[in-house]
Amino acid sequence: MTHPLLRPAILTCLLVLAGCTGDDLSKSFGFSRTAPDEFTVTTRAPLSMPPDFALRPPQPGAPRPQERSVTDTAQAALDPQAALTPPSGADSPGLEALLQAAGPPAPAGIRARVDEEAAKSTDNQLLTDKLMFWKSPPPPGTVVDAQKEAQRLRENAALGQQPDTGDTPIIQRKSHNFLDTLF
Repeated sequence: MTHPLLRPAILTCLLVLAGCTGDDLSKSFGFSRTAPDEFTVTTRAPLSMPPDFALRPPQPGAPRPQERSVTDTAQAALDPQAALTPPSGADSPGLEALLQAAGPPAPAGIRARVDEEAAKSTDNQLLTDKLMFWKSPPPPGTVVDAQKEAQRLRENAALGQQPDTGDTPIIQRKSHNFLDTLF
């Protein structure tokens, strides 16, 4: 006679183990299929006759002229200028034409100069700050009402008073309500 709690405990353990397997269980029983990766499938170029039959056949064991050694590949990754030079050391006519079309080389301290100018830039605000605080702050200082100030100066001149007599009229900014602060 078995214990009454043994059967539910075994079923619970089996359910827990089946839940931990994930997709492997469905793959094991053939319920799901894995399609081949379309980016890893390659096709081979068709064989064709070379345009010049006077080509020399490759020598067995000789290095290929278009392939670089591991040292040259690593050096090209570290020094981009080394990637432009052919393995033989002499520039090809095509490379010389490309370099001439690219224009003169950059000045020696261009990186430091660009960094310096970027540091002086007044617009160093991050994108998140621009999105959160998209309204520009009010201009600093007080704004003088030009028409009222001109009238005050004319009145002072007509009365024979100094120009700095009286209060300078300023434009008061209106107070914003809640909706104005949002938009």
